[in-house]
Amino acid sequence: MKRSYSVDLLIFGGGIAGLWTLLCARQAGYQALLLENHALGGVQSIASQGIIHGGTKYALGGSVTASTRAIGDMPGIWRDALAGRGDMDLSGVRLLSGHQYLWSSGSLTSSLASLLASKLMQSRVAPLARDEHPSPFDVSGFRGRLYRLEEPVLDTASLMKGLADQARPWCCLYDAESMEIRNNNTVVVGNLEISPRRVLLVAGKGNAALMERWGMTVPRMQLRPLHMLMARGKLPPVHAHCLGASANPRLTITSYPLEGEESVWYLGGELAETGVTRDPAAQIAEARAELERLLPWMDFTPLQWATLPIDRAEVATPGGKRPDDCYLGGDGSVMVAWPTKLAFAPRLADRVLERLAQEGVQASEQETPPLDLPAPPLAPLPWEHATWS
Repeated sequence: MKRSYSVDLLIFGGGIAGLWTLLCARQAGYQALLLENHALGGVQSIASQGIIHGGTKYALGGSVTASTRAIGDMPGIWRDALAGRGDMDLSGVRLLSGHQYLWSSGSLTSSLASLLASKLMQSRVAPLARDEHPSPFDVSGFRGRLYRLEEPVLDTASLMKGLADQARPWCCLYDAESMEIRNNNTVVVGNLEISPRRVLLVAGKGNAALMERWGMTVPRMQLRPLHMLMARGKLPPVHAHCLGASANPRLTITSYPLEGEESVWYLGGELAETGVTRDPAAQIAEARAELERLLPWMDFTPLQWATLPIDRAEVATPGGKRPDDCYLGGDGSVMVAWPTKLAFAPRLADRVLERLAQEGVQASEQETPPLDLPAPPLAPLPWEHATWS
């Protein structure tokens, strides 16, 4: 015999946006549940570099963009959460670094130099004197410029665990293939019938299959692929963007400490974007060459390497460009969302709650009892299941 439940909001997708929205909705009094068919932390979220962008990266073309303005407030919101004084308590989440660096291997363009020196950017970017340079930029062989960015870098595993620990009583693992959706949006999973007043699809790449199940053709989704790299060995902690010729960083490095003296350098940026045309061996060879070009005084010979092909799922845009902001759409009782960036999770959650309020969806008074479904596991970090060479 099936058991029936009624909820205010049923969320599909246990990545950063799904977990954050679930907790915010429950704080607002809504009876909300989350269904995940893989692991909490999702696919994209756990594989992100953990950077809480504040817009500087998007201004590297030499001007302030719509992306810069949209994401500008996010580091402050996240810092409040990390300090335990925000709407979300992330005080137990490990901070890998309170800031990042921006480095150039040569001279800056006049437009970029002017932008970095402008009043708009002074609170975000600070030039460093030679005696302030951290490793590996504290050597005579480094001839470029170095700036400090006030944008934190989080341990994504710690972040997902911190959110999952708070959200777990309302998170359930389900089998997508056996799930049934009835005309009144009742969702049947296992021996449960869940009748939601609103549904939120926020499952990243998985939104496409979920939308098909609901018979939805819009909004359209786009995929922008990356071929990320991981280098493992005795490496100094680095969280930095290297300036390139384009508006995108030539290389973005974040570091993750392992047991003993080893660390993982997680490499993104333009190298990861152009790397989608290379197989793993060729991508690793290009990464070695790029590091030797940018940091020639370091020895990268002993390192172990691995790669991670991954898609960024977003709302479709003209020309397939990166969206400037998070996205919330959909019709009627089914909402569809993509956060675009890890940092946008609070902004997206706010928009979901605003839409519920605008549509007159008031919080139910009766608490939903625990569901008879297993809790999803936590997703592993990319290097925890990588094949090293």
